[in-house]
Amino acid sequence: MPILPITVCGDKILRKKAAKVSKVDNKIIKLIADMFETMHNANGIGLAANQVGANKQIFVIDISAAEGYEDIKPLVLINPKIISKSEETSVYEEGCLSIPDQRADVVRPAKIVIEYQDTDLKSQTIEADDLLARVMQHEYDHLQGVLFTDLVDEETKKKLKKPLNRIKNRKVEVAYPISSSADYQIL
Repeated sequence: MPILPITVCGDKILRKKAAKVSKVDNKIIKLIADMFETMHNANGIGLAANQVGANKQIFVIDISAAEGYEDIKPLVLINPKIISKSEETSVYEEGCLSIPDQRADVVRPAKIVIEYQDTDLKSQTIEADDLLARVMQHEYDHLQGVLFTDLVDEETKKKLKKPLNRIKNRKVEVAYPISSSADYQIL
């Protein structure tokens, strides 16, 4: 399984709404396996398909390395849709493999219910809270063309402006491969 380059802020695919998956073939199964390998290589806990250049409504999550979540099995969500969000919110510092070395507090609903399809395209529903809900919302946002930096206050956006420009111009050192250009796309 190859490790795929990760797209970075400024890459066009990160601002597109991802295309629905109509069939799961060997190409999609390979993409999912490569996404897990890429995410683990970069020490991530979630990865959306557009973060590896695939314009598909797929994200993978593995939070089992986080304390208290060791029993949570890795998840693959295809064509996800958040169907409800709690009014209660939580604030948590988020980061993103597509925005390396930058973190900021993000307010999100504390609990969600998400519908999705599994790799057999069978409908599933998960009710999630805490870290799992946060990671699902973060990855779901990627599929909508939204980055966590879009959700922060104006003061934080100003602080992030220079670092984001460095990332867009690929003037950042990371321990994993990143996309070679803003037009990078594999599917």
